[in-house]
Amino acid sequence: MAKPTTPPIAVDIIIEYQGGIVLIERKNPPHGHALPGGFVDVGEALETAAVREAREETSLDVTLLELLYVYGKPSRDPRGQTVSIVYTARGAGRLQAADDAKAAAVFSLDRLPADLAFDHHEILADYRAFLETGRRPSPRIDRPK
Repeated sequence: MAKPTTPPIAVDIIIEYQGGIVLIERKNPPHGHALPGGFVDVGEALETAAVREAREETSLDVTLLELLYVYGKPSRDPRGQTVSIVYTARGAGRLQAADDAKAAAVFSLDRLPADLAFDHHEILADYRAFLETGRRPSPRIDRPK
């Protein structure tokens, strides 16, 4: 029997830190600013992957707060379909870019960079709505055009 082919699973973390949120500048394509995150290793718990990826890219210790939403639109990653589980977290320690992050900085939700990678503009709009209303995003079904 053939092994089923499924999209890779990733985690992205919205890290609240020093009055804003942490974004990294990506070293590798697709370039631009992005939420810290990355792929879940086989046998790794999602929450463990989120804490690991946050630390690898930002050098921060994070405490996970909430599961915001699961994003899986096939077009969300230009490298191929990826499902991302997005957590909110609180960061502690000294922010410093590491691993595949060229830079890391704190941004206000009102002054985000224009070059957000992937679907991170949508994720951060959902996060802003969550902060304002307490409601998580509702499921969205892409209809064929």
